[in-house]
Amino acid sequence: MISRSALAAGASAAIRAGGTTADLRRDAWGHGLLAVAHAVTAAGAAEVLVDSPGEVEALRLEGIRATTTGEPDTDPALLYGLPSAAGASATPPVMRLVGRVMSTKRLRAGEAVSYGYTFRAATDTVVALVTGGYAQGIVRALGNHADVEVDGALRPIIGRVAMDVCVIDLQGGAADVGDPVTYFGGTGPASDAIGHWAAVTGMTPAELVAVPGAHAVRGWEA
Repeated sequence: MISRSALAAGASAAIRAGGTTADLRRDAWGHGLLAVAHAVTAAGAAEVLVDSPGEVEALRLEGIRATTTGEPDTDPALLYGLPSAAGASATPPVMRLVGRVMSTKRLRAGEAVSYGYTFRAATDTVVALVTGGYAQGIVRALGNHADVEVDGALRPIIGRVAMDVCVIDLQGGAADVGDPVTYFGGTGPASDAIGHWAAVTGMTPAELVAVPGAHAVRGWEA
């Protein structure tokens, strides 16, 4: 999900901080080229940096100046709401990665989940199978090392992350089939999770948002 309000706030903050050329390569870091191009130029950017001549031409038809050469000089951390080298983001995250609860299951103490049984329950609990796996950008290294947000609370990803799903421990909480699960972004406790993902995986925030942005179904919210 891409937040229109966060995108507008990030674009304004990035332009106010200085620079005239915004980095919109890789489909605007997975956020959607056309929408981000409109947002940054509305905020005052003179041009945007893109990947191909075809994108330059498509944006020209929208009245937006684009180039495939040169270096961007606006702050992408401000634009996209990502953590900077100094720490937490100064602007709201523009992207929120969301899955859905597919099913729930009672797990008894000693029972394991997912491939290789890298997690075994210490006590009786209830787990949820949720949409989102490494094919959608939930990096395998996050299994047993990261949390997701369910009904306003953080719950751990347990076991190995599969191709299209992963398992979370509800830890006494409740969840129904279809309930949303936030991996990162939004305004709740998973808002800054991308910084933790970067620490766990060794990947950059740019990489961590670009991959799900390219492979998940994109939607828009206020």
